[in-house]
Amino acid sequence: MLKVIIAIVVVVALTIGIVYVIDKFVPKKIKPVINLLLWALIIYLGYATFMSVYGEIQFNKLKTKRYATVIERLKDVRDAELAYKDLHGKYTDNFDTLIKFIGEAEIPILQRRDSTILDVEATQRFGGVETYKTIVLIDTLSYYSVKDSLFGGTDSYKNIANVGVGEPGAKFKLQAGMLDDIPVFEASVDKSIILNDQDKNLVAQEKQVVSVDGVNGPTLKVGSMEQINTNGNWPQNFSKEQ
Repeated sequence: MLKVIIAIVVVVALTIGIVYVIDKFVPKKIKPVINLLLWALIIYLGYATFMSVYGEIQFNKLKTKRYATVIERLKDVRDAELAYKDLHGKYTDNFDTLIKFIGEAEIPILQRRDSTILDVEATQRFGGVETYKTIVLIDTLSYYSVKDSLFGGTDSYKNIANVGVGEPGAKFKLQAGMLDDIPVFEASVDKSIILNDQDKNLVAQEKQVVSVDGVNGPTLKVGSMEQINTNGNWPQNFSKEQ
């Protein structure tokens, strides 16, 4: 937007300069022709400036809408990865594995309770004096379906790898591994894929964003292979929930 404002100021200054030169140095006989050409130039520059501003406004509207769609899909990936980790103790970097897991897996609902039992060894050590110890018991109360819990029983999870907007057929990049012996994952997509049909200069600028209220960097992602977190890199204005 700053570049657009500078362009407007330059156009205004240039117009004033041209008018001054015409008034001072151009013969009266050809002034009408020059004025006509000047008005045509002013109209063209005004239109070009307007379209530049309007184009950026429309770009930002479309960007926000597409980002919102991608963010919801990334949240689905995160929720599925967290459920996968609950059962397997790690994340997966394979969407086929994740999709199969969602469709088939049932996660146990566990209850922890303390119980007191006779400590046989301690009882023997104390000459037959009954001694008790506390143990922790884990009871399986029931199971819940990952598919029903995360996707309302629908088959929408089968498209979890798809970005859904921008470049047709584009899929998220999914990574998983260990960081300091702790499981981590990252699902991401390049902004140029989300905005593939937009002005290349505006897309290039968007990929360099560093802002509190913007999606920083060249990608939209959730999780991280460099930090231990499962957050997305989008600010609150793009999503009601992190």
